[in-house]
Amino acid sequence: MKEKKDMAKENGSQKGDALLSRRSFIKKGAATSAVVGALAITSSLPGCKKKNPLVDVYDNKREIPTDKMTMRENPKTKEKVSLLGYGCMRIPTIDNTSARESDSSIDQEQWNKLVDYAIEHGVNYFDTSPAYCKGESERATGIALSRHDRSKYFIATKLSNFAPSTWSREASIAMYHKSFKELQVNYIDYYLLHGIGMGDDGPATFKGRYIDNGVLDFLLKEREAGKIRNLGFSYHGDIKVFDYLLENHDKYKWDFVQIQMNYMDWKHAKEVNARNTDAEYLYGELTKRGIPAVIMEPLLGGRLSKVPNYVAETLMRREPGKSVASWAFRWVGSFPNVLTVLSGMTYMEHLQDNLRSYCPLTPVTESDMEFLEETAQMMLKYPTIPCNDCKYCMPCPYGIDIPAILLHYNKCINEGNMPSSTQDPQYRKARRAFLIGYDRAVPALRQANHCIGCHHCVPHCPQNIAIPRQMRKIDQYVEKLKQGLEL
Repeated sequence: MKEKKDMAKENGSQKGDALLSRRSFIKKGAATSAVVGALAITSSLPGCKKKNPLVDVYDNKREIPTDKMTMRENPKTKEKVSLLGYGCMRIPTIDNTSARESDSSIDQEQWNKLVDYAIEHGVNYFDTSPAYCKGESERATGIALSRHDRSKYFIATKLSNFAPSTWSREASIAMYHKSFKELQVNYIDYYLLHGIGMGDDGPATFKGRYIDNGVLDFLLKEREAGKIRNLGFSYHGDIKVFDYLLENHDKYKWDFVQIQMNYMDWKHAKEVNARNTDAEYLYGELTKRGIPAVIMEPLLGGRLSKVPNYVAETLMRREPGKSVASWAFRWVGSFPNVLTVLSGMTYMEHLQDNLRSYCPLTPVTESDMEFLEETAQMMLKYPTIPCNDCKYCMPCPYGIDIPAILLHYNKCINEGNMPSSTQDPQYRKARRAFLIGYDRAVPALRQANHCIGCHHCVPHCPQNIAIPRQMRKIDQYVEKLKQGLEL
């Protein structure tokens, strides 16, 4: 092992990098390049935007062409869809944060500018939902898009009837019609059954939401009438529902399906989250049937743009001039049956970085694919919690800020501020960074020690995180750090 590590040090061997232990990672992470370290520190300072910290040191000065967007053809309509799709879940607010994270009002002027810039550079697919941005996404997106020629964009929205109170035929159809009003349109290009497979009931929940009430039959008729141009579903969790819907493809004739796909979930979805299914299987089943795939979570909830510092350094050495996030976007965009890749882009730098990945796409090579699989295996060694910051777990009845706690914990793992022992040379520095950062990120009355294990949050988590157990684990870790006890 020592010889292999020495060889890695001398030759920059990626194979040697993958052999690093967790402790070696922490040591190496502490000594990583000044650029990466400085950026990681800057991105964690209070008041800083939550943006991709690696964008600024890459090719963000390179001009983005307005006519080079890689397009994919919808096999049904033959229309050209931009490979980059705009996910309208993280719309900017007037306090310069995301509407997914803040109670602040949407900054409509800034949102209009982002939409204008995206359309100017070839983006024509915009994905929203009645559930996004506390119910304000459709309206804000409708305002922004209605200023453009209707032929210049495609709108995707969803029947987000998650609550049993919305399962009735009347309530679901009312939600459907409201989307037309909010989006200011008389037809919807891509309409989805939202979050199929979420929850503990699986097929039973699907039947209650769409079959027993006749809502799916209603939507099929709306497609025949041209009010819906493409009908599909977004899939989360229960593979039985996914398989059932594809087995009945001849009956429903799905025009597209939205799945979670990234280079971690391709072969390791269950290692990230035991309830998930490998994207390799999902994509393969869609491709066999000729159903285009719309991709969500290409960055795995942002985790593939905020990788551990040593992983980031490995990616940077592989191809200088490309952001960490661009690796994930180019990987997923290289699959030919991908119609569009969704990204929630709150800030202009996010949008510009992703545009550079797809204007035009430079597909990853077979060697790159192998390299990213090695990267995925390396990342699996670090026990981050698969929180995507969707906030479906909120509000907590006891006021706990669940996403902020989980994200701080993951951030400290990614930045090497998780000492495994009081004997660790970095213990004092990491201890201070964790505890001070925790108090800054989460007010005292909203921290993990206030969790009583009521499990109110658990059924709402699409990643199936055992949240009360994680709260106990984090609280115990914090207490040991505070008291200077052995971890």
